[in-house]
Amino acid sequence: MKIEIPIAVEGKYDKIKLASIVDAQIITTDGFGVFASHEKTALIRRIAEPKGMIVLTDSDGAGLVIRNYFNSILPKNKLIHLYIPQIKGKERRKKSPSKAGTLGVEGIDAETLRRLLAPYAVGSTEAAKPTREVTKVDFFSDGLSGGEASAERRKLLCAKLDLPDNMSANALLAAVNLLCSYDEYKEMVK
Repeated sequence: MKIEIPIAVEGKYDKIKLASIVDAQIITTDGFGVFASHEKTALIRRIAEPKGMIVLTDSDGAGLVIRNYFNSILPKNKLIHLYIPQIKGKERRKKSPSKAGTLGVEGIDAETLRRLLAPYAVGSTEAAKPTREVTKVDFFSDGLSGGEASAERRKLLCAKLDLPDNMSANALLAAVNLLCSYDEYKEMVK
């Protein structure tokens, strides 16, 4: 599967896994190393300039911090955040599970990664995105933001979508619009 949008991942093992699945330009953040490297930040900005960038980090706290860094260095219209499911386990090369106890990008099965990246493949025949997107107003009206128990309702929606349960309302909104139609979303929040 060829993808012309560059993909950012955390480390070299994530890059190796992804390179075995897709033909794409893959850049690593070197974990938190990207924060201290002005050169790496400049490279990311330059690479993302023409077509944007897909950000594919682990579903743990560290992955969330790195995603937020991308939000601070790139314009919103240049970012595509893809989320791997939170699956309990440990990567084969590691002696013990991560702090969060979940698999990272390198541990996710190839089919799941292909499914996540398929809409961005060259020549993709995926259906066009529906014209009616879920909005912040929808989230508020459906009790997913700005109200009592909204965080708990977001966690339930994350579970239904097989997404990390630590997503902010804005991150979840973006993911919902990538993963399902407005009608599918309304069914889930019933």
